[in-house]
Amino acid sequence: MVDALPVDLFHWVVASVPILILLVLLVRYRWSAHTAAVMGMFGASAIALTVFQAPPFAYAVAVGKGVWDAVFVLYVVWPAVLMYLVTERAGALYTLRVRIQRFSSNDLFLVLAFGWLFASFLQGVVGFGAPIAIVAPLLLALGVRPIYAVAIPLIGHAWNNNFGTLAVGWFAADSVAPFEAPVETALQTAIIHVVPILAGGIAIAWLYGRWNGVRHGLPMILVVGAVQWVGLMAVAIYSPFLSGFLAASAALVVLYPLSRWKRYDQQHDPFERPAMEESMSRDVATDGGEPTADEHEEEEPDPVMGLVEAFLPYGVLLVIALVVAFPPVEESLAQFEVGFSFPAIETGYLEQDAEDPYEPFAILTHPGSIILVGVLFGYALFRSRGYYDEWRSVMETSPHVEEEGTIFDGVKENAIPASLSIILLIIMAIVMVETGQIAVLALGIAAVLPPTAYLFASSSIGVLGAFITGSNTASNIMFSPLQDGTADELDLPQWSVLASQMTGGAVGNAISPSNVVLGTGTVGIPGKEGDILRITLPWVVIVTLMVGALTVLVSGFVFLGGGG
Repeated sequence: MVDALPVDLFHWVVASVPILILLVLLVRYRWSAHTAAVMGMFGASAIALTVFQAPPFAYAVAVGKGVWDAVFVLYVVWPAVLMYLVTERAGALYTLRVRIQRFSSNDLFLVLAFGWLFASFLQGVVGFGAPIAIVAPLLLALGVRPIYAVAIPLIGHAWNNNFGTLAVGWFAADSVAPFEAPVETALQTAIIHVVPILAGGIAIAWLYGRWNGVRHGLPMILVVGAVQWVGLMAVAIYSPFLSGFLAASAALVVLYPLSRWKRYDQQHDPFERPAMEESMSRDVATDGGEPTADEHEEEEPDPVMGLVEAFLPYGVLLVIALVVAFPPVEESLAQFEVGFSFPAIETGYLEQDAEDPYEPFAILTHPGSIILVGVLFGYALFRSRGYYDEWRSVMETSPHVEEEGTIFDGVKENAIPASLSIILLIIMAIVMVETGQIAVLALGIAAVLPPTAYLFASSSIGVLGAFITGSNTASNIMFSPLQDGTADELDLPQWSVLASQMTGGAVGNAISPSNVVLGTGTVGIPGKEGDILRITLPWVVIVTLMVGALTVLVSGFVFLGGGG
């Protein structure tokens, strides 16, 4: 029924209105996400019921699907917020910052290690927003300003969104648009991933210290980026399932020899560092040396626990994630699924089949369950050793540590606003999908572009899908069939178009409102989503243009004869 959709200028412009509302209110006027989401959902709903001729029943079904999809995401949000609060209220994040800073002297090295490499590794095994929820508080503990603490992992983890989470995005695309040439598709997808890989590291160094940061971090970025890229290409053609995880793991291993290099084992020469809270982070001595341990002790109290104890809840989380990802374990646990049935619907332009069940998820393998185990372990550990009471005493007596409320207070302040935003955004997205608005946008772009121009722009469709749904997987499910059909119609190689779609979907996660809201919730700055998008959106635009250009080049010079 897609052929019946009205692909004309009027309907295309109207279908773009909800997205424009969201972008303008978030970026230009800096509205909070939940306020902007109300307006975006209202716009999408009004357009669905009028211009796209959705009966009230069809609209209600779409809203119901949106609520159910939101449950999946919220089951990551609440455990992630709890993980942050359980560790922060015990003084564990303070411990991580102080202990790691004393162990490793170079702040830029640490920011790249956590915001780029560790976030990518987490995306390789957990995904679904967990890298943002876990890494943002760790960066905050290192002295990174809250807005940058969210923006940095959003950018840093983006490259591993397709092959990461054990290639769920890759398999999603293959399930709805079967690959004609899986090896060529995997290779081209991995080749063009060099753009978000290197651009991610460079952008983080630039955010940290502008061009001085880039110059200082460039050797590390090139070495680590090469390991990630070559590892991805080498493994993807044999096992897409493991490629993202192994590439990210290899990059983590490279960190150790880099940390022994004099360039990175000592603090860099002084320069402006916009991303850092200078009152929290290590002072950069004017003579290039380091403040002494005595100077640190005069400024800040000693941590209440050791470094290993502080990191233990995250370590437990990683171990469980790896065990659950092991195919026999995953297959056994995935049998316990929860889902609801939704009836078929029909609008003035298209039909949607009944789904029984719709988007079921396995509770025992869900990222939220994995994080929740880490939460329970951390709370039991810290409570049994008296760290909550001990840290509360430190907050009451030290002028250098800001006093905090209870875990329950933190949940009210952070999780509830984030949950409202996510529910509204996902309802808006599903209403647009179910009533044909998203399909009209994609088909409209394809209708006016010649083959080469479409190949260049195909990654932007993947970005659009990730922005709307908050998921590379959902973007691939939503747009891969349309990209496949358009590639066939324009005589373009399927593997080139789908590689661009999947890469664009990965990059688009850096501006996904639901991911941004997840990050702001975990570092305690709800309402600052627009400020974060002002950082990540320009990066996404630049990277998308570069991916488009490289896609055209690779398609023309590597896979000769692959298409028109």
